[in-house]
Amino acid sequence: MRKSVMVAAGSEIGNRYRANFDVVHLGREPLLAVVADGMGDGQGSALAGRVAVDTFVQWTSSAGAINAEVLRDAVALAQQRVGEIGRQVKDLAGCTLTALTESADGFWITQIGDSRVYRLRDGLLELLTVDHTMAWLGAVHGWYSFDSREAAAARYHLTRYIGQGAHTEPDVFSVTVRPGDRYLLCSDGVAEQVVYQQIRNILGSEESPEIMVRRLLDAAEAAGGNDNATAIVVAAN
Repeated sequence: MRKSVMVAAGSEIGNRYRANFDVVHLGREPLLAVVADGMGDGQGSALAGRVAVDTFVQWTSSAGAINAEVLRDAVALAQQRVGEIGRQVKDLAGCTLTALTESADGFWITQIGDSRVYRLRDGLLELLTVDHTMAWLGAVHGWYSFDSREAAAARYHLTRYIGQGAHTEPDVFSVTVRPGDRYLLCSDGVAEQVVYQQIRNILGSEESPEIMVRRLLDAAEAAGGNDNATAIVVAAN
């Protein structure tokens, strides 16, 4: 599928929360990159992100060949386990989950919530995932302007997330990988604070993934650091 892939990950607390409720996993051989973002700042949020990521990693790592069924099963098991946490702690237990998983033919993307996957290819930065939020629906259907109060509030209204229920499914799809591609997985602490052009410029530089990640997190901090911020950069060569 590829000659080589360079990867790096990083995460920062920011200025809003007392702790980091983002969870990041980066496995290299084969590539398995996962970002989760807990909902709120309670015990349920912290447990949901950790359990969801651990469950997804364990299931996919033991599955052998990666396909859509394996990825959906991994999310279904995470839904079950996070639901059990919610019942035990009697607190909101939920999180997003966004993953990039290597297969023989390319990468599989798994998406539930509003963390994101971007791809820079031939100078074009594309958002490959859809935010599962009322804000996204409102933008698509023209319900309110992007910078309105209604849009700001709707960004916190997730329509799909881990912990929502046993029958809530992720988006699962495959993408090709070409030399020169740059992929970014990030929580909304990056996506909501670092503007499109800045992301494009950082991913389009000749710097290492480690430096790209550092620059993205620094940019989120410079923009206010209003959320936990997590980024994984995957560079195909």
